[in-house]
Amino acid sequence: MKSGIAAFVIACIALADRLARTSGVMLVITAGEETGCSGAEALVRANGQLGQVGALVVAEPTGNKPLVGHKGALWLEAETRGVTAHGSMPEQGVNAVYKAARAVAALQEFDFNVARHDVLGGPTINVGTIQGGLNINSVPDRAIIGIDIRNIPAQSHAQIREQLTSYLGRDVTLRTLLDAKSVWTDPHHPWISEVFQVAWNVEGVGDDIGAAPYFTDASVLTPAFGSPPTVIIGPGELALGHQTNEYCLVSRIERATEMYAQLVRNWCRI
Repeated sequence: MKSGIAAFVIACIALADRLARTSGVMLVITAGEETGCSGAEALVRANGQLGQVGALVVAEPTGNKPLVGHKGALWLEAETRGVTAHGSMPEQGVNAVYKAARAVAALQEFDFNVARHDVLGGPTINVGTIQGGLNINSVPDRAIIGIDIRNIPAQSHAQIREQLTSYLGRDVTLRTLLDAKSVWTDPHHPWISEVFQVAWNVEGVGDDIGAAPYFTDASVLTPAFGSPPTVIIGPGELALGHQTNEYCLVSRIERATEMYAQLVRNWCRI
């Protein structure tokens, strides 16, 4: 992420003297994307709508390949409640972990019943965490399940919550932890076609339409800027995200800088 920021900052500094009396460029640098776009959310809360822009570039690591969207992320906390009792007398309690186990088994079989997206594929659901009980010799009166859902543009998070609430039944209470919208731009939009051409000319990539497997600040910034065409493109290898030896090739940073500069020159006609 730092490499993408460095590349677009350097590109714009190099062109700064020529941007007067053009449509201009806005640089947005936020923290907290990994924790649910919290920095971008804070920016929007502080300023309201951020105004209109004609196009948006998100400098996430893509190996400099242009990507035209990503799935949304809906993180839910599912809670089950019971009645505590001594572990030697379980019949006197209600075991919240058993309720949670039934819910987890049901989630493994859950079907969103929605057609796959041509590029993004289908939605996914993953149980990432489960916690319950205070000690081994007590009947647990509370259990928590962490659910990670990645949705496609045809689905709204409100609809998904309604589906799961009905599916899991009264023993399970859902609370939203993260609500990051999906992003998709028509790959045939003229500006997107221009980005693909620049990426091909500079990096030799972009001969097929792709989307990011992760979510980005575009979840917040694209609607805040009036839903402009949005592309995700930046240095850093997409497949290395969150790995121990995550790295970025210096040559990618240099070519990303060149691509961003070319996009600015084209947009601002300089």
